[in-house]
Formats: sequence, C-alpha cells, structure tokens
Amino acid sequence: MATGYVLFNEKAGNGRGKEGIEKLTAFFKDRLCYLDMTAPEGGYPALLGRMQQDDFLVLCGGDGTLNCFINEAGEAALSFQVWYFPTGSGNDFAKEFGKNRGEEPFLINDYLKDLPVVSVNGTERRFLNGVGYGIDGYCCEVGDELRAKSDKAVNYTAIAIKGLLFHYRPTKATVIVDGREYTYNKVWIAPTMKGRYYGGGMNPAPKQDRKDPEGKLSLTLFHGSGRLKTLMIFPSIFKGEHVKNEKYVTVLEGKEIMVRFDSPRALQIDGETVLNVTSYTACAGVSSKNALAKEETAMV
Repeated sequence: MATGYVLFNEKAGNGRGKEGIEKLTAFFKDRLCYLDMTAPEGGYPALLGRMQQDDFLVLCGGDGTLNCFINEAGEAALSFQVWYFPTGSGNDFAKEFGKNRGEEPFLINDYLKDLPVVSVNGTERRFLNGVGYGIDGYCCEVGDELRAKSDKAVNYTAIAIKGLLFHYRPTKATVIVDGREYTYNKVWIAPTMKGRYYGGGMNPAPKQDRKDPEGKLSLTLFHGSGRLKTLMIFPSIFKGEHVKNEKYVTVLEGKEIMVRFDSPRALQIDGETVLNVTSYTACAGVSSKNALAKEETAMV
C-alpha cells in the first residue's frame, strides 16, 4: 500500500496552515503520514530516501511553503507524485489554476521543473511565482514587522496604500533584458514573473505564460508617475488592467533579466522577504552558474 507523506507548514495562512488538512483523508485512500515540512526528520534527503516507488507527497501551505520545498527538496522530489493542497493566505500559485484555499489537491510536478533562478545578495534561489522589487518588497518588509508584533492578519492592501501616499520613495532603475539596457525614473515596482500572480491576487504580468516553451520571464515596471497618479492606477493591477497605461507601465520579456535600483530596497521571492537589495538577476530555466558573475559584472 502506498504512503502519502503530508508536509504541512503550520505557520502558513497567518498561523492557520494546519486547518483543514483532515480533509485529505477524503481525497486519498492511501495511508497518510503527517510531517512538519519545516523540519522533516533527517531532512529532505532522508525523507526521499525512505520513500517507495508508489509513495507520494502532499504539500500543505502557501506560496512561501512551495518556495521552501523547491529549494530544499530540489528536483529529486519530482521522481514522486507531488500534490498541492493550498492552505496559505495568498495562494497565488493556486489562483493561477482557479484553485482556492482548502479545495481539492492537484498534481504540480510539471510546474516544478526547470524553474527560474534569482541571484540576489550573493545567493541563488529558485522561484515559482515571481520576484517583487519596489513597493511590493516594501509591503512584505512592513508585513513581517507587523506579524512579529501581533497575531492579527496583515492587511497588505492597506500597507500598499499608505506606502504609495506617504512612506515609500520610488527609485531610478537600470534594467538589462537579454543584453539590452534600459533606464527608468521614479520606479514603483519592478517584479520579474514566472507566473501571473503575486501579493495575494495582484496580476502584474497578465500575458505571462508559465509554460512558455522558451522559459521567458516578464518584467513589469511601473514608473514615471507621482503619488496620486500611481494610487489611481495601482488598484487596476488586481485585474491586470494596469498595462493599459502604457505611459507609466512597461512590460519586457526575456530569459535573463537584471534590475538595479539607485538605493537599497526590500525584495520578495514568492512572498519571502530579502532586505537591503540594490540589484537582482533572474534567469529562466535551471540554475545558471554564471548568474552571480553576470550580476557582479553589471554592477561594475
């Protein structure tokens, strides 16, 4: 009899990551073994090593949970079936497939292969949805600070509005996409996307194809506007209609994207925050050994 190893993240969904996982017994008739994915005994190599050919994995959590899994377990896990049961707060990956929190789990093996890699602050990390840089990273930074002080759910929309009106200061950005260089002033966001959604339902790259045969990524730049104009346009990002404002929104596609700001800002990778970032490089496909070297060269 096959065994399903259920990896849950109790911290997902504002601390409600374990809620609803009892529903899995209705979806899977096999024996289920529940494990805390933040610290599986012996780590992922030990877990994968003891799994049998017909065993499978069930991931329970949000986008950050998925990011942790793809970076810690790696593609070795894809020799088994990997199911996803969304229990996070944003669930942007699930949203792309019309799935909501607590709904029937679905297979995701095909979407975990050949993922892009972001190189930032001397490290490389795979990402599933996108890399946010600008006010989106700022929102994650402030959200982390609020979460550390209180158990209340974080309202990222309120953080964004206050940032647009008062606190966040846009920057100048230099961008290199597949060797072509561009410069933009007053940049509010500069995310590179593998999927279409991030930030709990925002759609910064509505034409991005997760299964693009060349693995191309989309870089969306919101630039050149003042605070009030930005605040007027910004809500349309939830429906992907912000791209109609071509004067202020530019979308570039490519397989290697470098973004450099003229002053440090927070950055988020599938919702996980990185502080004090001046530049990042995102490369399509599997990890590029040259990504770090190219980032350093571009900064010289």
